[in-house]
Amino acid sequence: MATSKLDPIDRKILAELQADGRMTNVELAKRVGISAPPCLRRVRTLEESGYIRGYHADVNARALGFEVQVFAMVGLQSQAEADLSAFEERCRNWPLVRECHMLNGEVDFILKCVAPDLSTFQNFLTEELTAAENVISVKTSLVIRCAKDEPGVPFEILEERLSRNP
Repeated sequence: MATSKLDPIDRKILAELQADGRMTNVELAKRVGISAPPCLRRVRTLEESGYIRGYHADVNARALGFEVQVFAMVGLQSQAEADLSAFEERCRNWPLVRECHMLNGEVDFILKCVAPDLSTFQNFLTEELTAAENVISVKTSLVIRCAKDEPGVPFEILEERLSRNP
């Protein structure tokens, strides 16, 4: 999925949908400067090609009672592919784990977790995460506040780079 396969209209569609995934196709077409039928075809193609993975609402976790957000840095005893995959699968099944990223360096994985309160997170930490097979270390950092939480990619940087290297 190289960005070179995308023309400026496709990139504009992606940028507009990233900013507001609820807009109508008619509004999207107007913003990108094409008529509605080809706009819809382009959106479908972008979805089928994997550039658009889905649509979701950005819910307010704190408003829903999830007061605790924690980043957990996890070290594994074995980094064999089967063990890495097994840990990733385990993470997909833990509801408190919202993101799981494998890293290069001292830490094998970083997990973004949310919980309604500290005792719920502590319970998860001691009974599930640290007790999981192959986990050798866990270091946690409690989020105090969030200064920036931007989903997606910075399209302005992509456009700037493409204008320099056409």
